Amino acid sequence: MSVFVKKSIAQLTAADKEGSLKRTLGAGSLIALGIGAIIGAGLFVRTAAAAGEHAGSAVTLSFIVAAIGCAFAGLCYAEFASIIPIAGSAYTYAYATMGEIIAWIIGWALILEYALGAATVSISWSEYANKLLGGKIPYEWSHSPMESVLINGHSVHGYANLPALLILVIISALLIKGTQESALVNGIIVFIKVAIVLVFIAVGWQFINPANHTPYLIPANAPDIKLQDGTTYSYLPFFNHGWGGIISGAGVVFFAFIGFDAVSTAAQEAKNPSRDMPIGILGSLVVCTVLYILFSWVLTGVAPYTDFMKSGKEASVAYAISHYMAGYTWLSTLVTIAILAGFSSVILVMLMGQSRVFYTMSHDGLLPKIFSDLHPKFKTPYKSNIILFVFVGAFAAFVPGSVAGDLTSIGTLFAFVLVCFGVIILRKKEPNLARPFKTPLVPLVPILGIIICTLMIIGLPRATLMSAGLWMIVGLVIYFGYSKKRSKLGSGADILPTASDFEKH
Repeated sequence: MSVFVKKSIAQLTAADKEGSLKRTLGAGSLIALGIGAIIGAGLFVRTAAAAGEHAGSAVTLSFIVAAIGCAFAGLCYAEFASIIPIAGSAYTYAYATMGEIIAWIIGWALILEYALGAATVSISWSEYANKLLGGKIPYEWSHSPMESVLINGHSVHGYANLPALLILVIISALLIKGTQESALVNGIIVFIKVAIVLVFIAVGWQFINPANHTPYLIPANAPDIKLQDGTTYSYLPFFNHGWGGIISGAGVVFFAFIGFDAVSTAAQEAKNPSRDMPIGILGSLVVCTVLYILFSWVLTGVAPYTDFMKSGKEASVAYAISHYMAGYTWLSTLVTIAILAGFSSVILVMLMGQSRVFYTMSHDGLLPKIFSDLHPKFKTPYKSNIILFVFVGAFAAFVPGSVAGDLTSIGTLFAFVLVCFGVIILRKKEPNLARPFKTPLVPLVPILGIIICTLMIIGLPRATLMSAGLWMIVGLVIYFGYSKKRSKLGSGADILPTASDFEKH
């Protein structure tokens, strides 16, 4: 069997058979899923980091640049999702255009985005939950064994991060119960956090100081900043001021957009995927971009960007409220609640996306059958959810969040690049294929998406690139040692659809 064997569109769409995932999601639920995955800590943390270190008040332009890069990939995702309305996201699209080995590689890379992303976010959820409770959770039970701190002169080590495990248990149980229920809860969470973001924008607008937006771009001769650790931060380097700072800031805030691609993993659960998937993917991107621009405009107007270098990145929004918005301390608490809500919905969508990718890979024979076993009543891949909880939970409970680093981002960017390539390939090989949604200006839009995402990959730390390379080597060993021999397509076991496959439609 060739490692580049491809699935035809007919074989891919045949996946929607009796006993498969239930179609329960409409366009509104898909947009909410996208917003749930996108708006997390990125809005509250990355904005201040990009403004303080690179772009200043022009971080609003950084969001626009990052949004354009995501839009190129989003348009390509939308075309594929309308053509191939089944679970699997970039993995499935690669199988149709570039062959099994590339599909496996991207499926393996998506673990970095979804599983490790969920673990890292659950650790952050634990930190913010403890802050909201006034630090009442003992250090030993809210940190991993690899972390320690000095308390009253004594070194205290963590045992396990129990709050992170708790949120993972709750969300995993919800996902096992059903997609519709998960989407309902996600919709409620999205409503809460978007409402709080809108309140901050509305209230904060009254406290904008026009002087904080002047100059709009950080000048090259901006004074150095004395940091809390005693070091000095200079704005002289090209990527720390002016348009260079805007571009570098775009790289920072790009990570606040991660998650919209998770909408495509739910394609097999959409009621009308050909129409609703493009709406879900692009609609969530548009909503979040508008909110990001407004939020960043208010935040950098309320507090000068230099303050964000001194106050601590995670507490930047609370700092701005407490120091520059007199009488609105209660809003700081609401922002913490919004961050927790944001984390919760991000974890939900990441775990859902990972289980659906595993479901499809297992259905193709590349992973053991247990990952595609559906619950007899709920019609969800419950065994996959349980295994995923064990893996993600072990990481969240016993490994520091910093270990994952930028691995989540590199998995996302790699998926974006291959999806953009896939659109070009499929347009050339099957030009007459019915496309309910068509990416405009092909190949220009996909090429621009490839260039921007590749530049962001190159810009990641070398240690991250080496770790990702090692992860890929492990994945290839598993593919050639297990998956290649058991591939249904390679063995001829993957059949074309029959009339009975479509009876319910």
